[in-house]
Amino acid sequence: MRRQACAAALLLCGTLALTACNGDDGAAGAAPGSAATASGASAATPSATSASSAPAGTATPSASSAASSKKPAPTATAGGPAKPKPPAPGPTCAPKDPVSPNEIAVYRYTPEGGAYSLIVRHGHWGCPVAGGATPFVTVGEETYIPIAEDAKIGAHAPILSGSTNKPITTHELTSWLETHPDKGLVFHYNVNKAGVIDTLGQEEYTV
Repeated sequence: MRRQACAAALLLCGTLALTACNGDDGAAGAAPGSAATASGASAATPSATSASSAPAGTATPSASSAASSKKPAPTATAGGPAKPKPPAPGPTCAPKDPVSPNEIAVYRYTPEGGAYSLIVRHGHWGCPVAGGATPFVTVGEETYIPIAEDAKIGAHAPILSGSTNKPITTHELTSWLETHPDKGLVFHYNVNKAGVIDTLGQEEYTV
């Protein structure tokens, strides 16, 4: 019995020893596999890095080439040719002499000195204005010109009715000027050797 028990104990010890040895061999075999797995994982990491960096490297030239393919928009140059200015409008008419030698604008009269004198201003005809009228442009200051009592005078509207000159006396003219001062009606005139108006005719246009 004791021998059987001893044999059983030895068999059990041998079994346990074999189990322990097999366990050590499995652990040793597992360690290299784990190390290989780890090394494989570490080796895979550069590949992934290189794979991820490769598209980025190839995408950069594509973006730059696309940007370079765009043409810049044309810009206006400051030194370009300027648009020519339209010519200035020329005068529509040329007025007569600066001062008409035988035309005056009559404003009033005065009986000072025992003779009638017309208060006038000299001038010239200007350019026609809207409505077809031609203004008489006066220049200088008022002056006095004596008029003979028997001067030959022709007048029309507004002194007389109508547009055709009709004869009036010096008294009729001075009476009208007394009630209608500063109208500036234009007359052509002539003086005698004494410098006195002996002929006076109303012009068609007035100022």
